[in-house]
Parts: sequence; structure tokens; C-alpha cells
Amino acid sequence: MTISDDEEKKDSTELTYLEARPFLVDVQDEEKGEYDPTTSNTLASMHKTANQGLSKRFWIAAGVNSLSTVGIVFTNKLLFTNPSLRHIQVLFAAFHFTLTYLFLHLASTPHLPFRLFTPKPFPFLTILPLALAMIGNVVLMNASLAYSSIQFYQIVRVLLTPCVALLNLLLYGLTIPMRAAGMLVPVCVGVAVVSYFDALSTTAQVKETSPLGVFFAFSALGASAIHTVWIGKYHRSLQCSSMQLLMNQAPVSVALMVYIIPLADDVSGFVHGVGWREGGLIFVSGGLACLINLSQFLIINEAGPVSSTVVGHFKTCSIIAMGWIVSGKQLRDGSLVGVVLAVGGIISYSYVTQREARK
Repeated sequence: MTISDDEEKKDSTELTYLEARPFLVDVQDEEKGEYDPTTSNTLASMHKTANQGLSKRFWIAAGVNSLSTVGIVFTNKLLFTNPSLRHIQVLFAAFHFTLTYLFLHLASTPHLPFRLFTPKPFPFLTILPLALAMIGNVVLMNASLAYSSIQFYQIVRVLLTPCVALLNLLLYGLTIPMRAAGMLVPVCVGVAVVSYFDALSTTAQVKETSPLGVFFAFSALGASAIHTVWIGKYHRSLQCSSMQLLMNQAPVSVALMVYIIPLADDVSGFVHGVGWREGGLIFVSGGLACLINLSQFLIINEAGPVSSTVVGHFKTCSIIAMGWIVSGKQLRDGSLVGVVLAVGGIISYSYVTQREARK
């Protein structure tokens, strides 16, 4: 997916590339803008009161964020139908990281009326581990999308929340309410059901998920969970915002990728196999990643992380539904049951955790 993924990851849900929360995201993001108490204890202080009406700016930002997130998933999926682009995952991610850094640099420029944040530089070695995790997260996510159906790719991302909760428990002894933990059981069962039926799909019209796609999907899940937990740790230790952290990560990640690209990518195939159409879609994908970053920031600023969680669930449902429509897959197997279990479980989990946090 996309870099914008930082917001979404911080808040534990991905879509998008930001992260990509890109990508993603988080936008989750994690910059994944959906908030998850498994990575922070400040929900009460960040939550805006229910009596406060949502502004027109919030609805515009939510619409832009949702359309951009859905758009980047389908744009990237279309790009990856080209075999030449399937084998330049690191180069593709480096392009996104570069555009993200340029966007954040512009958004942080002083003396401009739309300045969103103030940069906060960190030493190279301090940010290096997080930059490496970011590379693994985004590259594996995009590889998962290249070799999987859209609905399978997205439903596996739902497992990020239980994975982050488990890592926080093992590494830091952080626990979640028992009721919330119970809501994660149907999430895991639902993903398992979808994985089983999607991998078995043999319908000619359906672009089925390959074993390689399953491997990349769950590898990306592990990388995303580590990145998400580390983001929470860096936020606490460095006392920085998501955009400040991402602005430090992006250029370091690009610098590291310069050495990885010759080893991992088939650049020669890219040079000879990409035309004007693919080139245009690549820039569209990068532009959507920037829109995700901007809109995610506005959502959090206008309505707080709790409302952003609702937007994240809407995006998940939209991507899964549209992926099914585009694939032409029939809903005669157990996949629909798995989706209902997974999405219903994660929505219930969010509701329970937020209710407990308010108490």
C-alpha cells in the first residue's frame, strides 16, 4: 500500500501506503490515523467531546482521505498487473518515500499560510532502525498487493490490531481489556476463513491469490506490527508528532534503498516495459499518497483520532466490497462469513477499547 501509512500505523489500522498510515498508513496508521489504545494511553486527552459538531472541513478531509485510500489501492493493483512493475517493489516504494518527503518539506516550510507542522530533526543512527522497518513494511505490503486479490490483501491488514496488541504484551507488558481481547477472536477466525477460500479460488475470471501472495501478506503483517510498535516507542521517547517522525524516516529510507535496489529489483525490465500509461499511473499513485497524508492530518486535527477510526473502518469495508465487485468473484463460499467476522470484530474491538478508555 502506501507510505501514508505512518499515521495509520501509529493508530493500528494500513492502508494506505503512507502507511502509509503507506503507506501506509494511517493512516494506519498508523499514520495510520485510526487510533488504537494498544499503542498509546492518551485517548482521553485527545478525544474531542461528543457534543462538539464535526466541521465541514472534517467531512471534506474524510471524503478526500477515503477516495484517495481506495484509489491508491486500485491504482497500485492496476500497476502491478504489469510484470515489469511487479519486480521493482523497492524502487516503487523509494519513489513514494521521496514524494512524501518533498510534500512534508513543503508542508513544514515557514512563512506559508498552510504550514502544518514544524520539523524536528533527529540523528541518523537514532532513526535508522525505524527506517529499516518502514522499508520492510511498505515493500512487503506492495508485494502482497501484487500477488493477492484486493479483498484478501485488505482483510489480512485487519490482523494488524491483534498483532500489535500481542507484541505490546510480549515486549512491554501492556494489556488490553478482556472484553476487547475477546473481540479479536472473531477477527482472527474471519481472516483465516477468507484466506482459505480465497487461496482455493479456481474461477477463471477471478485473479486468485497465489501462495507467494499469502507469504508476502503475512510477512508484511509482521513487518507492519513491528513498525507500529516502534512508532509508538519513538513517539514517546522523542516527543514528536507523526509528521515530524515521518519526515525523518522518509529520506533515511530512500538513502538505504539506493543500495537495496540493485540487489532486489529488475530495473532493466522497468526501463523497457513501462510506457506513458504506466508512468502516468505511477505519478497518480504518488499524488494520492500525498493527499492521504494531508487529509489524515486534517481529520485528526478537526475531529480527533476516535472519529478517524470510523473513517478507517469505512475505508476497509469500501476496499473489500469494491475488490469483490471488480474481481467478479461469486459470494457462494464462506468468504463473506469471514469478512463479516473480521470487520465486525475489529469494529467491536474499537468500540470496546474507546468505551473503556473514556471510563
